[in-house]
Amino acid sequence: MFKPHVTVACIVHAKGKFLVVEETINGKALWNQPAGHLEADETLQEAARRELWEETGITAEPQHFLRLHQWLAPDNTPFLRFLFSIELEDCVPTQPHDSDIDCCRWVSADEILNADNLRSPLVAESIRTWQRGERYPLSLIGAFNWPFH
Repeated sequence: MFKPHVTVACIVHAKGKFLVVEETINGKALWNQPAGHLEADETLQEAARRELWEETGITAEPQHFLRLHQWLAPDNTPFLRFLFSIELEDCVPTQPHDSDIDCCRWVSADEILNADNLRSPLVAESIRTWQRGERYPLSLIGAFNWPFH
């Protein structure tokens, strides 16, 4: 049976800037959106909210669903990545709670699209998705008969 990794990611935008998390992998500082794996007892939106808090210290609710990316990583690991968006009033201070995150940065779309230190090509593709204005209601994704609430 095919069992891809299920992950969530958040585009966090404020005042023309996007929030990236920076982590060191194999000695290189890489950028990603706040993102991570879905846990067994949570909905996709709960996972997005949790990952945002763990990696940035920001407490915020996803506002829109942007896209589901089916992706095969360079090592042939299959992923389903659910992308959400969060619009904030200001570029708020961050405080990562995940020891894998070195820091967070508020950067422009151009800085992300031209960066040579993205964790995966999905980081830039997520920005392009946001720039195209793709926004869908969160009700598009629902938990049915979910016993954990």
